[in-house]
Amino acid sequence: MTALALWCVAPDRAEIRPADTGTGVAVKALYSGISRGTERLVCKGQVPVSEHDRMRAPAMEGAFPFPVKYGYCSVGEVTEGVLAGRHVFALFPHQTHYRLPQDTLTLLPEALPPQRAVLAANMETALNVVWDSGASAGDRIAVIGAGVVGALVAFLLARMPGADVTLVDINPARATLARALDLRFAMPEDAPQDCDVVIHTSASEAGLDLALSNAGMNATVVEASWHGDRSVSVPLGGAFHSRRLRLISSQVGNLPAHRLPRWGYARRMSKALALLCDPRFDALISGETDFAALPDVYAEILAAPETLCHRIRYP
Repeated sequence: MTALALWCVAPDRAEIRPADTGTGVAVKALYSGISRGTERLVCKGQVPVSEHDRMRAPAMEGAFPFPVKYGYCSVGEVTEGVLAGRHVFALFPHQTHYRLPQDTLTLLPEALPPQRAVLAANMETALNVVWDSGASAGDRIAVIGAGVVGALVAFLLARMPGADVTLVDINPARATLARALDLRFAMPEDAPQDCDVVIHTSASEAGLDLALSNAGMNATVVEASWHGDRSVSVPLGGAFHSRRLRLISSQVGNLPAHRLPRWGYARRMSKALALLCDPRFDALISGETDFAALPDVYAEILAAPETLCHRIRYP
């Protein structure tokens, strides 16, 4: 069967092209998820030249800036071999059919619907952010930015005993999402002060400024946003040094050093899928589009502030 895939071919322009299925175990795509933050930068051609190699997704084709076949949130059904009929997650672009080595496919837990499994890459990122933050039980924590990753990070942190976690966003409508995930919500002006840990996921200068302002003495601020080729002003004057703040980056491409002796990418992905068995995460799916219609609405989905995880449905 001929495979079809979505390609970004120019700024804010995508099209469907025939695709090579590759070699390995055959998978028929059921759903894929749009990872809005990264894919928006890719679709606009804003991946910095310095990051062209590091930003290559596992099954990406083409080259930055264009044309490029990009994506990493695919859920499908194996159609042959010992895994035939099983649902799997793969770090693969938006494509109808593909083949991959069996060890790159992660079986979905029985309790996880394939429709929700498109959040796996986001949950994997959130898990990495939590590890990088060093947050502990009882901490006062603010998560700045109520997108998919921010909401998942807040959800995980709020499960720590005694942790006081607040999800912060400039959009008051995100309070509805917070309630669905049993999280406390605040607008920036009401964000908690003197935090032990602050996670920034809004990809904005204002959000980073708020994160640094609301961190307490000797606190940790985790920059989990990726700004692409944009320069960002970081307010390192004022009380930044006197409060001895610790500003660190988090990026899912590598595991934290203290986890490496025991954790690998396969274990982390399996744990991310297991965590998604909670039906509350369905609140993070903000829309669904048929694959055939995707080129006409792709840029619009990426640009819409209300987009969380937009799911693609395959025939």
